[in-house]
Amino acid sequence: MKLDLEKVKDLGNIDFLARQLVEGFITGLHKSPYHGFSVEFAEHRLYNTGESTRHIDWKVYAKTDRLYTKRYEEETNLRCQIVIDNSSSMHYPSASKGKLKFSILSAASIAFLLQKQRDAVGLTTFSDSIELTTQIKSTGSHLNKIFLALQNLAKEDRKLQKTRVADILHEIAEKNHRRSLIVIFSDMMDDEKELDEIFKGLQHLKHNKHEVLLFHVSDIATEYEFEFDDRPYQFIDLESGEKLKLQPGEIKDHYRKAIGKYYNDLKLRCGQLKIDLIEADISQDYNDVLNAYMIKRSKMK
Repeated sequence: MKLDLEKVKDLGNIDFLARQLVEGFITGLHKSPYHGFSVEFAEHRLYNTGESTRHIDWKVYAKTDRLYTKRYEEETNLRCQIVIDNSSSMHYPSASKGKLKFSILSAASIAFLLQKQRDAVGLTTFSDSIELTTQIKSTGSHLNKIFLALQNLAKEDRKLQKTRVADILHEIAEKNHRRSLIVIFSDMMDDEKELDEIFKGLQHLKHNKHEVLLFHVSDIATEYEFEFDDRPYQFIDLESGEKLKLQPGEIKDHYRKAIGKYYNDLKLRCGQLKIDLIEADISQDYNDVLNAYMIKRSKMK
């Protein structure tokens, strides 16, 4: 499902939006003949011919045209820490705070899926330090607390707040003592010189037996392709406030080459650590995020 972030002005009903995104995603999976994994919530499983029809969920059947039976007991079998970068660069484009909103809605949807499967979920936000961290729980009341924290995050105004991705990764590795799935939403906009340190932080997570799913959040059109009208612009660094006047066409090729090298290096290093790096373009469908999460989740069973 795709949402226009320019029109999503208020995330006050984030639980409703998350449910919409997830239900749209699930409906799409049920309609598709090509999906390599099943989506069976903890309280449901597919009906097997010959079983008693006593526990069939007819409401689900009416929506999906598939027979599911209810399951009443299921142990939590996954711990997940969702981590959101809240540095100033994540508030780009400034008019919509697009990268941050995309991350918040994606995180809310994954949290909703986790709780529906009775998996345990926690939330961490950071910039140059950890700003918020919750416990990792599987209860409905805890999910509501996460939704509230995400709503408050969306309301924040952020100016000149830098990031320290490498330090945060080390801290998260140490704080999560039990093996967990760490889902990170970040544009990874750090100093190029810090890439080695970021790599060490990711390595620390893997060394501590955590699985990592890294969503690289970006506005591909402007941040990768540098697609701007051919006229003078004033570019402002959201984390330092530095201003630069230039004609985009004059530096486009150089910019694309430099940014491409940085992210190719990041992809290469994630591949070496067997970390799933997913390009999350804020102009694309949220289903891409949910699909990547479900594939990762299915591999951890």
